[in-house]
Amino acid sequence: MNIQPAPNEPALLIADIAAMVVADLHIGIEQELREAGASIPSQTKTMEARLYRLIETYHIHDLYLLGDVKHNIPTSTIQERTDVKFFLQRLAEKVTVHILPGNHDGTIERLASPAVRIHPSSGLVLDGIGLLHGHRWPSLELFACPQLVVAHTHPTILFTDRMGYKSYEPCWLRGPCLPKKLQEKAPHGACQQIIVLPAFNPLCGGIAVNTEPLLGPVLSLLDLPQTDVYLLDGTALGKIAELSASNNLI
Repeated sequence: MNIQPAPNEPALLIADIAAMVVADLHIGIEQELREAGASIPSQTKTMEARLYRLIETYHIHDLYLLGDVKHNIPTSTIQERTDVKFFLQRLAEKVTVHILPGNHDGTIERLASPAVRIHPSSGLVLDGIGLLHGHRWPSLELFACPQLVVAHTHPTILFTDRMGYKSYEPCWLRGPCLPKKLQEKAPHGACQQIIVLPAFNPLCGGIAVNTEPLLGPVLSLLDLPQTDVYLLDGTALGKIAELSASNNLI
């Protein structure tokens, strides 16, 4: 199976089956930011345009939204309900849209058109690859996959320059499973590698992998020190064990 990140985008391409995976759109997050005093326009149209460009560039037939399509919980704002509904409706006119619900997607089935396929939050197997959001344990079927693709934690890398200025960049994670922990959870599990997607919405922020613990039960299976970190442009930063906020000088 040929899976590769799209250059300079937080999107995973599965070229063999013309599929693409993105995660953590958090449509409606702007309302929360406005309540905190930041006046930021909606990113929905911008994200929609980015997805259209990727769909056309890579001839995508199936789009997998790996959770947290919407932002507000447990309910949705009026604006969010409108934005999510028409966002999914327009996407479904171009590709087959699949949603694997995340912890922010409790009412997503009310906003999705009948054309959108909503899968269990415990994940699905796509040509031997396990896909799920990552806020809960996957089904045993997914544990049998050699690779798991998850999201939820919004991985970033913290850079600190010589003047002490800090900046965060979204990043990809790819690391090995801890065999002992895997066997404790799933005695017949075959997972060898976990890939963690960065958030598609740039407003989400995230967890700095070189300073903070990651979120989600699935990532407790990840051998963090031996996990590789990549920027969106493909730059390999090395393994988490080799990185720290103090030595990431820019």
